[in-house]
Amino acid sequence: MKRRRTLLLPIALVVAAALLLTALSGSQLRTRPFLSRLGLAVQEPGAENVRSRPPSTAQLSGHGAHIQRPASLLHPPLRTQGRYIVDVDGNPVRLASINWYGASDIQQVPSGLAQRHRDDIAALIRAMGFNSVRLPYSDEMVTTNPPVAAAPVAANPDLAGLPALDVFAAVTTSLTDAGLAVIPNNHITQSTWCCGANLCDAGWANDWLGPACRVRQTEHAWIRNWETVMARFAHNPLVVGADLRNEVRGPWGTMRWATWASAAERAAERLLQLNRDWLIVVEGVSSANDLSGARDRPVALSVAARVVYSAHVYAWSGWGALWPYSRRPYADFAAAMRANWGFLLEEDIAPVWVGEFGTAEAPSEGDRNYWVNLLDFLDEVGADWGYWALNPRKPAGDEWEGYGLLEDDWKTVRRDYRLEDLGRLGLGGREERAAG
Repeated sequence: MKRRRTLLLPIALVVAAALLLTALSGSQLRTRPFLSRLGLAVQEPGAENVRSRPPSTAQLSGHGAHIQRPASLLHPPLRTQGRYIVDVDGNPVRLASINWYGASDIQQVPSGLAQRHRDDIAALIRAMGFNSVRLPYSDEMVTTNPPVAAAPVAANPDLAGLPALDVFAAVTTSLTDAGLAVIPNNHITQSTWCCGANLCDAGWANDWLGPACRVRQTEHAWIRNWETVMARFAHNPLVVGADLRNEVRGPWGTMRWATWASAAERAAERLLQLNRDWLIVVEGVSSANDLSGARDRPVALSVAARVVYSAHVYAWSGWGALWPYSRRPYADFAAAMRANWGFLLEEDIAPVWVGEFGTAEAPSEGDRNYWVNLLDFLDEVGADWGYWALNPRKPAGDEWEGYGLLEDDWKTVRRDYRLEDLGRLGLGGREERAAG
């Protein structure tokens, strides 16, 4: 049985640390090593990180010991108010999310469960400063719901042999028990890496392609899969919403916004029958680049204050333009962001969650140009965000995940510029945001 180490800091040390942080200016905080400000000791590869944040008073039964459940970083239910997501008291909050993938891929379970217990991964995510997790799944995982072999969950032996949906639910529970909000994401139809040129995975339904698709799916089946996934979480307040479909696109990368918006409304109405408090996340078309259609054709639901729009922005993105974002100066980049989705924030129309973005631990010149421009723009407009990704490796072929933030042990955090830069966007602490 794995041993859990619990650190109890003296009250005097906690008070002294709080006074020190209060005395430092915002600019001074940005220049200090960010993970040190979180109380997370990031050590050399192979060394275990020590979490120094004191737990709260709520108790739960953990693996191998009684541990204390941290207080929630967000205060659900959440809703929208103009351009903001607000908590139960009406205070604006900012989603500072991490993507933890695997359940959408070939093994059909979140990665890392062979290396570390799910409770420890959840605690590490919180210690890194994130307040929420985007948790992708595939439709094939839902429809087949296979028993999970022992190897992919070796550090979680209680999950071996369980159906994949039960493993997905167990990981979700570990995350919410750690005080993190969770947003499940329908990432792909077939269980594989997303997203390639295969039209069978380009949209929420592929039945129009006939026998060409190994996993065939109608819109009705897509919605039924969503109900199957979310019914388990209807009474878990920290499962705060549903990201309806990843990177919708049609032939040659296109998809009519009105077609997708109508399908999103139909799915959302069914989910809101399970829980009226869920946020409904609707990504843009052209692989989540383009939300411009929401100006004239917004997603409209029977329950008010539910819709959050979502964009994805990568260095290679930039549908319909000569140059990808990696090669654009800031003025050109910012103009594209405003045209695609920034207007929703700047005109106080709706929140935007940039649910995927990321860059390499060893960036090229273009990567760095994109990264600096994007963080400047996210900081300027105050968008909610979700970094891709936590994982150190991709499931297929055990390929190294250059965008990942963890080492192979799922304990050691990669020490580089990315986490420190994300501190500008509110990673690691509650950001004071005033609505209106």
